[in-house]
Amino acid sequence: MADNATARKTSEPSAPPAPPPSRQDVVPVRHYGRGTLAVVAVAVVVLVAQRFATNPNIQWQIFGDYLFHPDILNGLLNTLEMTAIGMVCSMAGALVVALMRMSPSRVISSIAATYILFFRSIPPILLLIFVGNLGLFVDQITIGVPFTDLDLFSRPASEVLTPFVASILGLSLAGSGYMAEIVRAGLLAVGRGQRDAAKALGLGSLGTTRHIVLPQALRVIIPPMGNELISLLKVTAVVSVIGGGELLTVAQSISGANYRTIEMLLVAAAWYVAVITVLSIGQYFLERRIAER
Repeated sequence: MADNATARKTSEPSAPPAPPPSRQDVVPVRHYGRGTLAVVAVAVVVLVAQRFATNPNIQWQIFGDYLFHPDILNGLLNTLEMTAIGMVCSMAGALVVALMRMSPSRVISSIAATYILFFRSIPPILLLIFVGNLGLFVDQITIGVPFTDLDLFSRPASEVLTPFVASILGLSLAGSGYMAEIVRAGLLAVGRGQRDAAKALGLGSLGTTRHIVLPQALRVIIPPMGNELISLLKVTAVVSVIGGGELLTVAQSISGANYRTIEMLLVAAAWYVAVITVLSIGQYFLERRIAER
């Protein structure tokens, strides 16, 4: 009986496979609030731009006349020079201070920590005013051999600390305090095993830092350094308090002659936006290239 039942089951045709479930179009959830908010935002932007462009108190012809004025371009060049030189000096000082901060010596580490705390605590405008007025209590700047009468360099402070030099010095000191912590964070991001492996290969502390630690730390250091570069460019506007000759100083000087303050401030703002846009695009591609490595 069992054999006959089994034979009967095997001889019966198998049931057709179940049809696949019908594919239904997935209807996304409609977010009406997003569309409404976007329309409102665009309307507000257009309204503000229209009111600003048609304001009778703003003479856009003066804005166009001074946008590429030689004095404005010279001030822009000074701004870029201050930013570039200040960034290089800040990074060099930050690297030294960061390495001192990581030193096993408590004395050296404490000195570096005090340096960072001091220059991070002082507002840049106060630091620039102080550096710009160093000539009030320092008559002569002298560099010589310690414990001897041999002077390698000696000039009056008023000749050395010009507004341009004082601006770079103030910006460098202000930026190095922040950048030192960025560099230290990047160095600490490299594992201890990397340093131990380098020492096992016979590399000293300097060689390990230069060939092993720094190349890997750059991935962590470069993105915030790009932000610091942009911040440093904007902080150059503070140099106007000591007449450093940068973009804002020139714009204010021209506005004092033609009495068109808003138009000249708009000229300065346009150049700041243009330069920072270029730097932001460069930072984006640099970060993406580093991330791909």
